[in-house]
Amino acid sequence: MRSRQSITEQFTTFLQFDTDRAISWAVDAKLRRNLITCQTRLLQAEETENFWVCYWYKVWQEQPGGLARGHFSAYLQEVCYWAVYRIVANLSSTQHTLSDCFQMVIVRVDKVLKGFKPNLSFNLKNYASAIFSSEFKEMLRSQNEIDICTNWRLLRKLTQKRLVESLQNQGIHEDVIQRYVLAWKCYQALYAPKQIVGTRKLSRPDDATWKAIAQLYNFQRHTQLSQPGPECSEETMEKWLVICAKAVRDYFYPRLISLNVSVGEDTSKDEYIDIVPQLQQDSWMTEILEQEELLNRQSQQSQISNVLVAALNELDQEAQDIIQLYYSKGLTQQQIAQQLDIKQYTISRRLAKAKNALLLKLVTWSQQSLHISLNSLVLNYVNTILEEWLQTYYNRSPLN
Repeated sequence: MRSRQSITEQFTTFLQFDTDRAISWAVDAKLRRNLITCQTRLLQAEETENFWVCYWYKVWQEQPGGLARGHFSAYLQEVCYWAVYRIVANLSSTQHTLSDCFQMVIVRVDKVLKGFKPNLSFNLKNYASAIFSSEFKEMLRSQNEIDICTNWRLLRKLTQKRLVESLQNQGIHEDVIQRYVLAWKCYQALYAPKQIVGTRKLSRPDDATWKAIAQLYNFQRHTQLSQPGPECSEETMEKWLVICAKAVRDYFYPRLISLNVSVGEDTSKDEYIDIVPQLQQDSWMTEILEQEELLNRQSQQSQISNVLVAALNELDQEAQDIIQLYYSKGLTQQQIAQQLDIKQYTISRRLAKAKNALLLKLVTWSQQSLHISLNSLVLNYVNTILEEWLQTYYNRSPLN
C-alpha cells in the first residue's frame, strides 16, 4: 500500500482490498469533482492538508450529512487502517478478516468528528487514531462478551431498553414485545443462579424455576399487559426468552458484508462502493471504556513528551537554540542564520540533524514500548507526531 501524496488523493480516495490485503486506492468521482470545484472557487489548489481539514470541518459542522463527511472518511483511511492493523496483529485469533475489521471501524468517522475540537485537540489524525483504536477494542470486547455468554447469562445482564430495541429491530408487534418483556422480567425476578453472578457460563434454569416463571407471568399478565392473552406454559416461557436472546445478538452484532461485494450490473468503476453494517448502537461498556482509553491516551502522550524532552536535553546548546527559534519564534532558517550569525546552509543542516536525532529517539521508544513494526508509512506517521509535538511544546498551535 503506497502513501498518498496530493491533496486530491488524500481527500477523495479509498482503500481497495484483495482478500485481506490493501492493494490500491480507488477514486470517488463525486468527491473528486467536489474538491476540484472548491479548489477552483477558493483558489486554494496548493494549500496544505491542515487548511482542508479546517475547511471541511467547518462545512461538516453546518451540514453533517453532506460531502464533507465523505472527504473525512477518505482522509482518515490510513489512520483507521493502521489503528486496526496494530490491534489485529496482536490477536491470537479473530472471526473477522482485517478488511472486515477495517469496515467495522471506518464507519465511526462521525464519532471522531463529533468529539474533535480543532482549538484544543492535538491533531485530527492523532485523535482519530485514538478513537478508532478505542472503538475497535470495544467492539472486540463486546463481541467476545456476547459470543461467550450463554443465553441465560446474556438475559441476566440485559437492560429492558436494550431488549426492547432488539425486539423492535426484528419488526415484532408491540403487543408481542410486551409479552416477551414481561416474561423476561419474571425470569429476572425468579432465576437466582447458584453460580457467581458474573459467570458467562450460566446454565439453563431448572424445571421448577420455569414453572414458577410461567405462574408469575400468568398472574401478572392481567395487570401488566394491554392485551393479556391466554395462559402460557413453561415451554412457551423458555421459547420466548430464547427468541429474546437471539434478537439481542442479531441487533448488536449483525452479519458483516464484504467491502468488495459487487452491487448490480451498472456500477461505475470510478465510483467507490462502501457497503458496511450500520453499527451505531451504544455499548454496555462504552462509558467505562472511553474513560479507560482517555487515560491510556493521556498516559501515552505523557510518555512521548518525556521521551522527547529528554532527547531535547541531550542536544548541544546550539541545536536547542535553533529548534527553539524555529518553533517558538516562527523564524525562517534565513532569519535564524542572521540572528545567530551562522550560514543558512549550516542552520538547515543542524536543524535536520537535530530533528533526526529526536525522531530516532521517538521511533526507538515506539518499537520498544508499543511494539510497532517500522515501515515508510509508520515512519511518516511518527514524524508527523514529532512535528506536532514540537509545535505544541514551543507554544505554537498546530493549526497555524
